[in-house]
Amino acid sequence: MGPKSARVYRTIREWVASGKLKPGEKLPSERDLEKELEIGRTQLRTVLAKLVAENVIESYARSSYRVPSHEVVTKSPPALEPWQIHGERAVYDNPWVRLTLVDVEPPGVERFEHHVVRLHHVAIAAVLDDQDRVLMLWRYRFVPDAWGWELPGGIVDAGEDPRGAALREVEEETGWRPEVLDHVVTYQPMVGMVDSPHEIYVGRGATHIGDPTDTEEAGHVAWVPLSDIPGLMARGELMGSGTLVALLHVLASRGKGSATDSA
Repeated sequence: MGPKSARVYRTIREWVASGKLKPGEKLPSERDLEKELEIGRTQLRTVLAKLVAENVIESYARSSYRVPSHEVVTKSPPALEPWQIHGERAVYDNPWVRLTLVDVEPPGVERFEHHVVRLHHVAIAAVLDDQDRVLMLWRYRFVPDAWGWELPGGIVDAGEDPRGAALREVEEETGWRPEVLDHVVTYQPMVGMVDSPHEIYVGRGATHIGDPTDTEEAGHVAWVPLSDIPGLMARGELMGSGTLVALLHVLASRGKGSATDSA
């Protein structure tokens, strides 16, 4: 893909990611896109075909495209009675972790104090290249006393946009600057007792800008083939729930023409 096509590709992806083009919304006609984006018809159709293959947009009529609506048919059950929360007190608190006892009362159960660990907001990124490889770090973790592969990521600073945090962490830990990152999911890794929102981002394409600047976090940087991921998982060499969630999403989406498919 040449520079002009790459620019148009990034522009349309940004229109979708930013909400300028909303789910279910029709894209401008090819003629209008040619004029607005200053690109020829053949190049434009190559870009649109790539975006269709990645499920960023979908083709629904002759030379017509729209943003997938991702409608969900599964309905939530009728409202159930939630737990009542009567208060919370800190047992231990520092800048990294806060341990509290929360006074709770489940429906039909006598109230009691429940331990809750409150950690930081985290952003993690799976960055892929055009050879179906993912950018990863081989690192030592002293808590399990083990080496393993991880995706770059880290704490979202106060007031920081999570996507910006993911971009920053990739750059600091690997020396590569992602071209684009799309939000996949926000989840809690241990929802019963630990409060630590994890934001997962997936993108394709990155530019090497130098050596990692966060040497404590960097480890060994490598582009790992996606075909190796199931084997690494079976050997227990994938570290952390964020890495697993992101890579499982990538693998599950490949056969469906998602944003992680190869062009």
